[in-house]
Amino acid sequence: MSRLQVVSGKGGTGKTTVAAALALALAEEGKRTLLVEVEGRQGIAQLFETQALPYEERKIAVAPGGGEVYALAIDPELALLDYLQMFYKLGSAGRALRKLGAIDFATTIAPGVRDVLLTGKACEAVRRKDRGGRFVYDYVVMDAPPTGRITRFLNVNDEVAGLAKIGPIHNQAQAVMRVLKSPETAVHLVTLLEEMPVQETADGIAELRAARLPVGRVIVNMVRPQVLGAGDLELVGSVPRSAVARSLSSAGLGGARRGGHAERLVEPLLAQAEEYAERYALETEQRAVLAELGVPLHELPLLAEGMDLAGLYALARKLRGQGVS
Repeated sequence: MSRLQVVSGKGGTGKTTVAAALALALAEEGKRTLLVEVEGRQGIAQLFETQALPYEERKIAVAPGGGEVYALAIDPELALLDYLQMFYKLGSAGRALRKLGAIDFATTIAPGVRDVLLTGKACEAVRRKDRGGRFVYDYVVMDAPPTGRITRFLNVNDEVAGLAKIGPIHNQAQAVMRVLKSPETAVHLVTLLEEMPVQETADGIAELRAARLPVGRVIVNMVRPQVLGAGDLELVGSVPRSAVARSLSSAGLGGARRGGHAERLVEPLLAQAEEYAERYALETEQRAVLAELGVPLHELPLLAEGMDLAGLYALARKLRGQGVS
């Protein structure tokens, strides 16, 4: 497994949930994972049912086997202050710049610099070692921007090339790219079994490959359970309504006489079966499209009871069971 796990996906696919479950899955057996948020939505705090994350690394969960999950919400302004202190030793002058609004101005007019700061903080955590020479974190999982922006977000070296040919920003961008384009990094895309997310996933993989960024896995989220077998699906639309009414009656759902309770259930039941068969056919088509992308595929179920902390741990177990950890 690569040590930097970047998770992207079309909006609405649950990429933050998958990133959090992946961090839990990787933290098994005493390992330590850092879960990084870069979009300022505090989605990680909501998932782990904790207070809003500050700009510091904080332990938010213990994984099975004693592993630990830390989290960090990166603030671009504070990251720039760190950067200014690191390279220019500005100290209180840097804080004065923030009060004047100069930092917000800089990160707004030069979004490439902002992305260098965000990715650079994650890459620094990947490389960081303790006094004994061991990595502080076994894995860093980044809840990254959506698929439509992920390649540009990660390809920071090209973004800042026109801004800084030499100097600290240029050197920082190159250091970041050495991590992002190495086997240390894997970019995973989260999708649903629907046409638009699957197409965006395919386009995202093509863009990542063109930029020579390492594509990891495709994780299909919120997969509905299969309730009808192949034989049953073939019968949908051809089963006599009278036979369905008799079956319902024999199951104790009312008499089969005309106008009885069982007969009133026939039409809604058959309509639901037809809707399921149509959706199943569409999902099968999308699975075939994903299979042609040439990357490992994993599936996570739709949790009928909704997403909570227990559900997050359940998804982590599913990922471990599929060999992601």
